[in-house]
Amino acid sequence: QVQLVESGGGLVQAGGSLRVSCAASTRSISSYAMGWFRQAPGKERDFVATISLSGRNIYYADSVKGRFTISRDNAKNTVYLQMNSLKPEDTAVYYCAARAGSTIAAIFQRVYEYDYWGQGTQVTVSS
Repeated sequence: QVQLVESGGGLVQAGGSLRVSCAASTRSISSYAMGWFRQAPGKERDFVATISLSGRNIYYADSVKGRFTISRDNAKNTVYLQMNSLKPEDTAVYYCAARAGSTIAAIFQRVYEYDYWGQGTQVTVSS
């Protein structure tokens, strides 16, 4: 089992940048495919980005492609989401998630495909 803790959220103006982090404790993330999701008030939890166990395969939601970058540092047991050119519609609670038992290149986009979740960090983009 792995515990995930997100940090780095906050308030930023439209067009600005923010980096959120997801630190894993109790176990190394090197055995997990990782993903970022977000949930706005009254809406479902949506896929944002995913990175394979090896870090070689990455996939983004169309809404963030070209603006967000997911990365992982297995030595630091941390996954990052760099968010640039932020828009008010990016406002949400951002969650990181870990998927156990994946192959080295597999990536996952669906909520039910992940085994462990963090508590989330709020990102608010003002217009």
